[in-house]
Amino acid sequence: MSIKNLNDAGATWPTDQSALKKRRVPIQLRQSGDSRVEPGDEGLVAEGSRILIDQRIRKGPYWHLSQAAGCWCHSVYNRIYHPRAYIKPEDGGLMEEYKYLTEHVTMWNVAVERQIQVKGPDAEKFVDQVITRRASSCAVMKARYVILCNQYGGILNDPVLLRPAEDEFWFSLSDSDLELWLQGVNAFSQYDVEIHEIDVAPVQIQGPKSVQLMRKIFGAAIDEVPYYGLMKGVIGGRDVIISRSGFSAEAGYEIYLYNAHECAEDMWNAVLEAGKEFNLRVIAPGHHRRIEAGILSWGQDMDQEVNPFEVGLGWQVDFSKDSFIGKEALEKIQKEGVSHKLCGVRMGGKPITWYPSDYYHVFDQEGKQLLGYLTSAWFSPTQDSNIAFAFVPTASTTLGTKLKVAMPEVYGGGLVDAEVVQTPFKKPHDAGTGLSTTGKKLES
Repeated sequence: MSIKNLNDAGATWPTDQSALKKRRVPIQLRQSGDSRVEPGDEGLVAEGSRILIDQRIRKGPYWHLSQAAGCWCHSVYNRIYHPRAYIKPEDGGLMEEYKYLTEHVTMWNVAVERQIQVKGPDAEKFVDQVITRRASSCAVMKARYVILCNQYGGILNDPVLLRPAEDEFWFSLSDSDLELWLQGVNAFSQYDVEIHEIDVAPVQIQGPKSVQLMRKIFGAAIDEVPYYGLMKGVIGGRDVIISRSGFSAEAGYEIYLYNAHECAEDMWNAVLEAGKEFNLRVIAPGHHRRIEAGILSWGQDMDQEVNPFEVGLGWQVDFSKDSFIGKEALEKIQKEGVSHKLCGVRMGGKPITWYPSDYYHVFDQEGKQLLGYLTSAWFSPTQDSNIAFAFVPTASTTLGTKLKVAMPEVYGGGLVDAEVVQTPFKKPHDAGTGLSTTGKKLES
């Protein structure tokens, strides 16, 4: 299988798949790019496929506000249109957005993080059965990063869990329809809870000046909010809950707006006005920065066919609990070990400055044996190189292991050198246990 074929829009499926993890639904490894526009660019300069805007996909409460802020590219996340780019490529593109995120303060439309409310006398008991860590560890007015697994040990979602009241939890979702799963579980479990999506939608405030901005809006009380803590507040005359969390590992917060479809403009415009002196910019979620921080993205770095021990999330699994969905399967997986893992790699090639259209192929050091693929990749200014997560056989995840990665023509083409390195690539602003431990787990 030649390198030319690997980067050809008409490339066939790799013939030698022996080193890949067996899946019921395989990862699509044909290197097809994004509907090639000019020879060699494979549509990777945002000039390829277009997305239809219609009623089947929800726009979310901030759609029109993102449009006014210059959003020009979307994907679909949780059946909602998801802003993915604001600054045009000719003006610096997503790497210019990175500068605002790491030097100033940014606001992200993340209404795609649908809020699923579990409310009732049995709320804590129900939540304890569907997450792999203890629900009681999430006290009232606190939040936690959690995972939910199916009966086979596969990861169904990795939301932020918020607890605004004793009898109430919110699952702030990553990209899978957890509402249907939770309602289905309780259709048979019969806990005394109601489970529904609610009209609450977040924005993220991320960047080194986020503390100053939030202090201006909410006063000195914001300084008392701990990492993954919650606070109630009012902005633009509208009720919100604030969490000290985010998807960038820069200093950051999330503002959860009640009655979001009605109140979107009041909250959004109040943030924009307050943010002027801090050089606030509306941008897309910073995937370049979250990769640097070792933060995983469900649907990209993991899904329901991936278990926690394959992606450094074994620390999330509390086997001391009496029961939770997936416990028996996960005990078996832990005992037997895993054949494949996610690892961090630093690699060559021209800077990757756009969302990869394909899962780039990973080979052994000689460039002969196909081992796996990259799940996430971007250029890191702090590393001065391309960085990525690679899903490969466990034997190839030891720190210092040399690999090769097949790059498309727009990023240099052919095989480039890669090395397995420790994550996070860049230390998070808030060194929470989760990110720190995840990074250590991705060492080998």
